[in-house]
Amino acid sequence: MMNRSQLLSVLFASTLCVGGLQGCSTPDTESSTETSTDTASVEASSDAATSPSDREDTATETATDTPPESSSETEQATETETTAEEDPLAAFDEKQVRLLTDTAKFLAGIPVEKDSPLAAQQDTAAWNDHAAYLESAWQQMEAQQLSKARSWAQTELQSLNAGTPNLFYPFSGPDFLYAYTFFPEATDYVLVGLEPVGDMPSFENLSPGQVQQRLNDANQSLYAILQYSFFRTNAMAQDLDQQGVLPILLLFMGRTNQRILEIQHIGLDESANLQPVEAGGAEAQGWIDGVRITFVPEGETVPKRLYYFSTDLSNDGLAQTPEFLKFVGEFDRPVTYLKAASYLMHNDYFSEIRNTILSSSQAVLQDDSGIPLRFFNASDWNRQFYGSYLRPIDLFAQRYQPDLREVYATDTTVRPLNFGIGYKYYQDANLMLAIPQE
Repeated sequence: MMNRSQLLSVLFASTLCVGGLQGCSTPDTESSTETSTDTASVEASSDAATSPSDREDTATETATDTPPESSSETEQATETETTAEEDPLAAFDEKQVRLLTDTAKFLAGIPVEKDSPLAAQQDTAAWNDHAAYLESAWQQMEAQQLSKARSWAQTELQSLNAGTPNLFYPFSGPDFLYAYTFFPEATDYVLVGLEPVGDMPSFENLSPGQVQQRLNDANQSLYAILQYSFFRTNAMAQDLDQQGVLPILLLFMGRTNQRILEIQHIGLDESANLQPVEAGGAEAQGWIDGVRITFVPEGETVPKRLYYFSTDLSNDGLAQTPEFLKFVGEFDRPVTYLKAASYLMHNDYFSEIRNTILSSSQAVLQDDSGIPLRFFNASDWNRQFYGSYLRPIDLFAQRYQPDLREVYATDTTVRPLNFGIGYKYYQDANLMLAIPQE
């Protein structure tokens, strides 16, 4: 295991390529035991095999088509429905919720209660080292970026967040952290990358050595985003190949004070319906592999959902899996967020996902690595620019946009940006918020 100074050297020496593994799949860029937690996480809920727009209809049909056997059962069902309406969290198994939430905290280096099944594991040197490292790194990132990004979002993204949008974040990898930082009021988050989903860690059933390996894997995967605000694709190809994105998603949820209500491994079938599967079972069916995490911020009562799908967003990839864009289309006018996206949509062979974003988004927030400025004609889009744009980093020097440089050199409405983000995390970071004109 490399120490942190060695790891930093390796990361700087490796190719700076992001946007999920997608960024390294194009010509321009370079075993755990299943547990009761996994079993519970893949059980079908009432909407497990439906698309987002069909859920209420399906629940109604189920209740109508299956008559109760007795009046007492009818009364019991009515009481259950009333309780669920009054308290949306009542439908979830509290014991399972606590285990899932404690697992997220454990991964995040946050102590769990003494009566938790994971309490004994946090008395180990491995967990205490993990917790100390994360706490130090998190405090630094909080001061330098996250607190400033949250304040910026409260002002600049206030109207979007007030509408409780759905968020579409392609080329994201497992970056729930910045999705939630900018859009904490979103109801559904759809993240996409080539990285595998992975499995749910079951720390209470692992040996101390296995726990230490899991924590080491998480730390190594996190280093880049904690330091630079984005994941580096070449590193993720190695770091997440075995563990997948699920542990990292849970860690970010632990650090952002989420209660994890349910985790379901899902497959997106040819009709764009979600099907419950066991971990790794989607590929055997020829479906897009994914996971759905239902969660709620601490102190709130309305559940949110995060979807992560492992799929190829190039034109060739989408031609083989047209159901993905159909699924995204079920969400009414999402906000799209793009960060450190490897300039993939500057290429014609990513035109399908680019056109989908442009035609269906109620707003696009991005840095210069997203969609080129030329696609946001000023007569069709209200554009607000932030920060500074001089040139891309050396790796992407050929993606310089003279028209964007002209905007930043002459537009007196450009607003400052007091935090780093994306490839220019250290200086000269930029963001553009583009909203279609009515």
